[in-house]
Amino acid sequence: MLRYITDRDWLTVFQPPSDASDLNSVEGIWSILRHATTANRSFGNPGDLNTAVRRGLRQLQYRPDGLEGRLTGTGLRRQSA
Repeated sequence: MLRYITDRDWLTVFQPPSDASDLNSVEGIWSILRHATTANRSFGNPGDLNTAVRRGLRQLQYRPDGLEGRLTGTGLRRQSA
């Protein structure tokens, strides 16, 4: 990989820190799900967990205002529909 990078003078590579959760917008979504959808619950089987996560993602899909703060920290923004 290093040779590939050095052979291309137009390519700039940045190595993020090993724990860069603030740069990953998906981490914000999982944080919302952990604190709202799956908090203080036990699941009898993987299907129950799957259903809860899908329900939580569906709620976020229809109420995206909860994502604004999570995206702000990454420098990304929500696209208009």
